[in-house]
Parts: sequence; C-alpha cells; structure tokens
Amino acid sequence: MINKYIFGKPFETNAVQNDIHESSGKIGYVTVSEDGSEISYTLGKNDKVYGLGEAVRGINKRGWIYETYCSDDPMHTETKRSLYGGHPFIIVDGEEVFGIFVDYPDRVTFDIGYTNVNSLNIKVGEPNYKLYIIDGDTPLDIVKSFRHLIGRSYIAPFWSFGFQQSRWSYNTSKDVRNVIDNYRQNDFPIDAVYLDIDYMDSFKDFTVSDERFPDFAEFVKSVKDDNIHLVPIIDAGIKIENGYNVYEEGRDNNYFCKDKNGKDFIAAVWPGKVCFPDFLNSKAAEWFGMKYKILTDLGIDGFWNDMNEPAIFYSETGLEKAFEKIASYKGKNIGVYDFFGLKDTVLGLSNSYDDYSGMYHNVDGEIICHNKIHNIYGYNMTKSASDAFKKIEPDKNILMFSRASYIGMHRYSGIWMGDNQSWWSHIKLNLQMLPSLNMCGFLYTGADMVGFGDNCTEELALRWLALGIFNPLMRNHSALGTRNQEFYRFENRTAFRNLLKLRYALIPYLYSEYVKSVENNDMMFKPLAFEYRGDKFAAAVEDQLMVGEYIMIAPVYEPNAIGRSVYVPEEDMLAVHFKSENDYIIEHYSKGHHFVEIPNDEVVIFIRKGKALPLVNSGDCTANLDYSTLHFIGNTESNFEYTIYVESGVKEGESIVEKKTIKNKYTLK
Repeated sequence: MINKYIFGKPFETNAVQNDIHESSGKIGYVTVSEDGSEISYTLGKNDKVYGLGEAVRGINKRGWIYETYCSDDPMHTETKRSLYGGHPFIIVDGEEVFGIFVDYPDRVTFDIGYTNVNSLNIKVGEPNYKLYIIDGDTPLDIVKSFRHLIGRSYIAPFWSFGFQQSRWSYNTSKDVRNVIDNYRQNDFPIDAVYLDIDYMDSFKDFTVSDERFPDFAEFVKSVKDDNIHLVPIIDAGIKIENGYNVYEEGRDNNYFCKDKNGKDFIAAVWPGKVCFPDFLNSKAAEWFGMKYKILTDLGIDGFWNDMNEPAIFYSETGLEKAFEKIASYKGKNIGVYDFFGLKDTVLGLSNSYDDYSGMYHNVDGEIICHNKIHNIYGYNMTKSASDAFKKIEPDKNILMFSRASYIGMHRYSGIWMGDNQSWWSHIKLNLQMLPSLNMCGFLYTGADMVGFGDNCTEELALRWLALGIFNPLMRNHSALGTRNQEFYRFENRTAFRNLLKLRYALIPYLYSEYVKSVENNDMMFKPLAFEYRGDKFAAAVEDQLMVGEYIMIAPVYEPNAIGRSVYVPEEDMLAVHFKSENDYIIEHYSKGHHFVEIPNDEVVIFIRKGKALPLVNSGDCTANLDYSTLHFIGNTESNFEYTIYVESGVKEGESIVEKKTIKNKYTLK
C-alpha cells in the first residue's frame, strides 16, 4: 500500500509514472513538521535503513548524513554526502517496515542516526514536494511497490552485456584500432570501445575531428564488421563559437539556460566557455535529442552522457570575483587562515552553488531558478536523447547511460557509478551500490572496473574483474595520466583472458536475470538480508550479494589476501571455483561461517541448493555466443528447468525479448 501526501506546490519531476491519488488524514510512521520542511522517525536499536541509490558507505545507510544533490566529485571517500545521482528513496527495516520517497528535485538531506543515533531526520530544501509512504511486509515488497510506482526499467541492448574498453582518451582511429587488435590477437572477448572527449573537434558535441578520425563513417563500419561498437561521449556544455551550428541554433532559438538578466548563462567546461541547453524547455530538449542523429547516421549505436549535473569549471561571474579576491592577497604576509582562504577561492570556482543559483530555465513559459530543479537536469538531458532515438532509429535499441540521474531516469537509460579510483575500498563500494541502485530502478549499471583515477596494480585489476564480470555494465575505464590498464597489458594475461571468457559464458544467466528483474520490478542484486529474513547473520552481511535467483557472490576486496570469510546462508550450497569457464572444482558448504580460499586468478560462485547455473561456451563477442552449447552446473535433479531470455528483435527502439524454457535437454555437471 502506498500513500501520497503533497506539500506546497511541488515541481513535477515525472519520477512517478503510475501515480496515485493524494491521501488524506494522518501520515503513517513518520512525523512531519508543521511547515513540511522536516520529516522525522525514531529508529529502533536494530533498525536498518536501505536505499539512496548512488551513495557512499554500506548497504545499511545508518550512521551518516547523506544529501541527494547531483555533484561532480571524483573523490568517493566515505565522508562524502552526495555523488552524481540524486535518489531520495529509503527503506526502514525494523519492527516497522516501510519506505519513504521524497519527490523533490533539489537538495534533500537524510540524517540517518548521525546527529542522534536513534533519529532519522529528513530535511527538504523547500516544503514543495510529494511524499510517498510505502507499506509492506518486507523490504523487497516495498521495492517492488516502489518500482511499480516509478515505472519499468530500461532494457539495454544485448551486445552491451559484453565487455567494454574505455580510456580518456584514445586520441585517433589508429589508437582505437590498436586496442581492438590487441584484444582480438590475445583472444580476449570484447564488444565495445569508447570514445572520450578527444574524438571531437575542439570538444564540441556532435562533431568528429577529421584530423584524428578521418572517414569516420567508414571507420565505424569497419570496426562493426569486427563486432565492435563504438560508444562516444556527449557532454552537457555547448561550446560558444561562431560558425558552430549547434551553438548558433541554440543561441538563435533561445534554447540555452539564461542568467538573471535573461542573457545566455555562460560557464566553462572542456572547451572553455559554454552554454547549457535548457533540457526543461520541451522545444530545446527535442532539438538537442535530435542532434544525436548526426552520429547515428554515421553508424553509432551507443552513447554515454557526461558532465550533466551539470559540471561547471567556473562561471564568468565566479572567475571575476575569484581574480578580485586573489588580487587582494598580493603583498600580504599570508598566514594560515589567509592561505586557506586563498586556496578555497580557487577550489570554490567549480560547481559553485552561487553559479547554479544564477542559472535559469524556461519551463513552458515559467522562469525557474536552476537550484530548484538541479537534480533533474541530467535526467532530462538523457530523456531527450532516449525520446529522440525512437524517432531516429526505431529499429535499433541504442545503448544509453548517464552520469547524473534522478529517480525516473531509469526508464530511459542506465548509469555508471562515476569517476571512482583505483582503490581497494572502491571494489567494495561497487558491490554495495549495486543493490541500492536496483532499489531505485537502475538495473543497467556498473562501476569503472579497475578504477578511473589513480594507478592500478595487476592484483587489484584481477580482484575487481572478479566482481566486474557480474556488473551488467562491464566497462574498464581509466583517466588521463594514469597507468594504462587494458587487460592485455598485464603480465598474467591467461588469468585475465579466463575471467573475461567466464563473463561471456555467464551472459545467458546475467541477461536473463536482468530482464526478469525488469519484468517483475525485482532486484537483480539483493543483500542477503532481503532473501534470508530472520537470519541475524545474513542481516549483518554487507559484502556478499545474491545475483538473480540462483547464485551468491563474495568477492575479495583486500590486497594480498589468500581468500576471505564467507557466510553461507543455507545448507548445501555449492561453491564453484572457476579458473576458467571449463576449469573448475566444486565444493559443498554447510550453512554457517567459513573461510574460503580464493586465489586472485579465480572466481567463486555459490549456487543455491535445488538450483543450477546455466552457461554457454564463450565467444569473442556477444554476437558469437552459441546457445546450443548451453549446459548447467548445479546441485539439483535432472529435470531442472530454467527460463532463458533472449533478444529477438527491436520495436519502437526497445528490445523484443523472448522466453525459452530449458528442461531435460542439457546435462548437469
């Protein structure tokens, strides 16, 4: 059961698709302040709080302050309050079990037992929002109700479940071809290579550098003939340059966000000074979305939207104030506090709240300050593209995922977890974000495997890959100036090859469980606490996940480890130690705590009793997977059945997925 309460005059975010009537009477579970700006609840000693999508810390969010405010911040330490997405949905799991969704497109602060260990306190920037209270017997019941409320999740194209390689940047078509050739020559399966900002002409959206990528359409075709998809980046900022038609069209048609004086709001990102399309203006959104046709006409069938919080290096106004402030320090004996002030002046230029306060949108004739709708800017950028794809390429399902997001965007695309680091702690963070994002509808997701920033080691790369093979979005991405981390560059190529091939062998299961989760408003990745209710040990596990209905994973995320402690939540689970898709040993585990040895060239998958894991022989790409080789590993009877989901076509820009029940045909191993 869901109750909706309206406070003030909410801005329509379109997060909710299957809306309900406003409730009357007393609000259940929580207390709302008289002016509506605060929502509070007294937590029991053992209550757990789940949700918030893309956020730091554990699966249980208790003990910290979080903000839903889309933020361009690559340093994902446990002290951060907000990351790239704004997902204001939580579940309280204790003697009372209920969900809270605060549908508000600006900053919402969740103090979950930080200020007061037994208090949940939610502060809304302005009391203009919709509050949904969701009742259910279990957290999973609440997730399913919430997911039905917000609508069906995006189904990514089948090829996008293959391995994808990226770096900032592959600067020329020769660089890209070299990456492809090295993966192919080393017998590493791969389906996509990414183009970061350097493929563009002077960082201008919807352009391609003729010098670095000559005959681009022919190049796209040539790599596609090798079953490789190219996935270019699109940024939110449009370079200010006379003669650049995208800028001139946006300027002449008033499609850009404005400043307080009604002039185009000017800030800076990669190309220097830019304007930001007003994605909340329906005409501007349609115009921008149709610009993707420039690249789809060249054969592109996948995109990633970036810098769409929107990220701002500096604004003209902010830079002018900073120079004045810096000049005031000239000739001074700069002590500690002045030094801090000087440093903060420079650091404060980027993503300034003052800059966002000076940016305005035209929403159907109503002028609205950006800060009132900040969290839905990136959402609407991505929606504009998704809407356009159905017109541009109705017979293709085009890959789309975004950095910034808000609840509701899950209907149009996936997301990646942003600019993480090559830190061991970020393997665990990758794992813990998966169920939290699933709760909010984001199923096509994953972290930048091996880490975007900093320099990785071979051991870290192997351990992260052992988790990454389960992420629907499986991408290796790294930053400018960091160690090259394409898997063929490491010494133990055999181990990397084996784990990549294992991913491809697992794709029938992963894709099927993904689509099943979409259809049933379910979670592909579940905490053990959701599956094993009443088990106090399962409830405490924060570093293992159920993946689909049949398997559990427990990745290693610490250096120099020979294995790890694993809680086995049911009797007679099989632990399959994979060195490769065809080289594995099987152990039986009883319910309880065990130390499991896991060398860094192995992946261990735990299979539930009475279930089996479907596998196929791997191929060099998803197009060459042979489903006639499907077989099972499991601890079950020979009459075991499994429903495989396969992509059989595309209609109106969405995958047509068919079900095939497999039984009594394949030998259990």
